[in-house]
Amino acid sequence: AEGRIQPREGLTLMKRADFLAAAEAAAGAASTAAEDPATIAVQLFTSGTTGAPKAAVLRHENLSAYIIGTVEFGAAEETDANLVSVPPYHIAGISAILSSTYAARRMATIGAFEPQAWVRACRAESASNAFVVPTMLSRIIDVLDGEGGAGLPSLRAIAYGGGRMPQATIERAMQLLPQVDFTNAYGLTETSSTVAVLGPDDHRLAIASDDPKIRRRLSSAGQPTGAVEIQIRDEDNTVLGPEEAGLVFVRGPQVSGEYLSLGSQLDAEGWFPTRDRGFLDAEGYLYLDGRADDVIVRGGENISPGEVEDVLLAHPAVADAAVVAVPDDQWGEGVGAAVVLIPGQAVSAEVLQDLVRSQLRSSRVPQVIRFYDALPYNEMGKVLRRVIRDDLAEPVPA
Repeated sequence: AEGRIQPREGLTLMKRADFLAAAEAAAGAASTAAEDPATIAVQLFTSGTTGAPKAAVLRHENLSAYIIGTVEFGAAEETDANLVSVPPYHIAGISAILSSTYAARRMATIGAFEPQAWVRACRAESASNAFVVPTMLSRIIDVLDGEGGAGLPSLRAIAYGGGRMPQATIERAMQLLPQVDFTNAYGLTETSSTVAVLGPDDHRLAIASDDPKIRRRLSSAGQPTGAVEIQIRDEDNTVLGPEEAGLVFVRGPQVSGEYLSLGSQLDAEGWFPTRDRGFLDAEGYLYLDGRADDVIVRGGENISPGEVEDVLLAHPAVADAAVVAVPDDQWGEGVGAAVVLIPGQAVSAEVLQDLVRSQLRSSRVPQVIRFYDALPYNEMGKVLRRVIRDDLAEPVPA
């Protein structure tokens, strides 16, 4: 970084070799860390897909509550290995390291995610466990499909999270990897990772069921873990009932809800506003509609991007899609869609608009559809909606 970072007040530059030498010199020294569980353990910047990132504060008591409440101490087999492919400066990476350490499970890491490299590492390391985000799993499935059935024989468990999982993706993954236990783990940086889980048994029951209400659980985030409570509230802070969509709130000892510059965001009763939208069904399964900031408000009607994306992704020519708000003089906001086609496939914007119109209300039909070679994602596989919004707001160059 030397020569690329301009000196400024409050910023100390240190060469990598000097940093490693200082860390090694301190390794044998007596720990000076405070024993108070309320001291800060880590500060993690939220990913900032819709705005400027903030430094979330996680204290030792938050992380300890999560690990002790969800991981069985020393439970790993001697041959187990966790393939870590998420960055260590993200809560998923922190969680992978802490949970593997507590379970006494060997860790194998790879650099930046690339699907073929991930598959090779999974086989070479005989990985038994892994965590991926939905876009990673989709690309891994593409690699396995292209190989014609070699599979991942050592893999026993995949946890996924960090975004909406298309139902077609998880169904195909379960077909290709029948020996794998799939777990949807929903959580946030501010909640010290997972607060709701759709476990392996839920996955298998849902995919085998003819009951639409059970089948749809494949698209849910599961039920709250025993360590937290989840509420759905409307804009007026009224707690809503089953099937009523609103804002997701969570409470529990692992929930920090604190930012370095803003302080605690917990309300008087300890509830944290996640800024996610969703609803709980009668059995307590959580269904997410996306971030509150992502909701499209068209003439006072709230439109979830996810419901439109699901229809677009069902078209056999569509490989990826993201739906965002676009400016509309009449309705305030309209529906815009960024679409990536499968190589060699073709479909017109009009055909996709007709597809949405046939399955959803006319207000959901994208008034703008633009085709891309690839959508912009951050390092955790979350689509950068603000980038797409800005792009779709601009007219197509002549």
